[in-house]
Amino acid sequence: MLKPLYFAGGILSVALGVLGIALPLLPTVPFFILAAFCFARSSPALERRLLASPRFGHHIRAWRERGAISRRGKVASTIAFAISIAISALFAPWPWPLATVAAALIFGTWIWRRPE
Repeated sequence: MLKPLYFAGGILSVALGVLGIALPLLPTVPFFILAAFCFARSSPALERRLLASPRFGHHIRAWRERGAISRRGKVASTIAFAISIAISALFAPWPWPLATVAAALIFGTWIWRRPE
């Protein structure tokens, strides 16, 4: 019953992950992790292909096994948060930039507390 929805979610996640390769503020690895989750429930063959990927497979396995985020991923997310804060400070009316700061503090703290 849910298999087609998981499959569609996996395809959408892969598409967004591929877009994230070209667009600097769109995350790539989290979308591939989500795609692997969806494909585990809908298409084991596509899940195996993601896990065998030389570029993203080790990130997916590290997340599944230990909930780990690489140091490079942590630094990249921190830079993305800083850019988002700067953009919102320049273009959003007050007090909306505070929402960006709050999100960066909450999610940044969570990211940096994950194992590597």
